[in-house]
Amino acid sequence: MIPSKGEHIKISSTNTNIRLVEKLIDDVCQVYKVNEDSYGNILIAVTEAVNNAIQHGNQNNPEKFVEIGFNNVNQLLTFNVSDEGNGFNYNALPDPTDPANIDKPHGRGIFLMRNLADSVEFLNNGKTVMLSFKN
Repeated sequence: MIPSKGEHIKISSTNTNIRLVEKLIDDVCQVYKVNEDSYGNILIAVTEAVNNAIQHGNQNNPEKFVEIGFNNVNQLLTFNVSDEGNGFNYNALPDPTDPANIDKPHGRGIFLMRNLADSVEFLNNGKTVMLSFKN
């Protein structure tokens, strides 16, 4: 059963809980009849945001939580992902497409989010990311 629009789920910061987020995305996309291409974009972008919240925001601390909410207004499906970390300077991220950064294992998540979502906003000093997708 999916939460009603405007509601949220709360998970502890462990990677095994990503499956709960994937289930939420599956259910939301089924209810709102999201096409297959958009579904893939939503799945990758939102799970990347949750992974970042778990790893970077909450430092993999299972006693800290990540909240994932969604809303659908005027055919715009929006997911909010919030962590309990200190935030970050989202305007000072290195470009993962720069040849100097190509071999680095980190730094691609936000790049992916920005390229897969129709809109990406950072709130609360980077502790919340809002990803919007046209439906």
